[in-house]
Amino acid sequence: MKNKSTLFLVQAAAIGAIYVVITLLFAPLSFGEVQIRFSEALTILPYFTPAAIPGLFVGCIISNILGGGIPVDIIFGSIATLIGAVFTYKLRSNKWLAPVPPIVANTIIVPFVLHYGYGINLPIPFMMMTVGAGEIISCAVLGMIVLNALSRYGNMLFKKGAAKA
Repeated sequence: MKNKSTLFLVQAAAIGAIYVVITLLFAPLSFGEVQIRFSEALTILPYFTPAAIPGLFVGCIISNILGGGIPVDIIFGSIATLIGAVFTYKLRSNKWLAPVPPIVANTIIVPFVLHYGYGINLPIPFMMMTVGAGEIISCAVLGMIVLNALSRYGNMLFKKGAAKA
């Protein structure tokens, strides 16, 4: 039992750390009304392990803090990633659905944060399109590349948490 909880903690911490590094490495693209947060490709990882859920959530919190986010962004932007991760885990029986929850959650929540939190004076539907497009690039395109690569070669990283493709 102790080994399982240690593995869970190590996986969550590693996923969170990688999320932070990727977000900050591409910081100019990770924040703003037109954003492509490449680290969101990792939101497919709950398909393989539930440890990705807290890892992604904490990684997003830390990224938003270090990226200079305001409290509303730190809270609600991270909740969008959490919602996406939870529903990706719930939909893990179909790998093609893995990127859908983070795309939907961020497309709906982040534009409201940008508009009301940061005072960006663009129409919310327009920001839904720009944030949604960035999420499609990150989650559906890059995320599915990651998912397929891990399905072929990386299942041993996640042991029994791996879903069947």
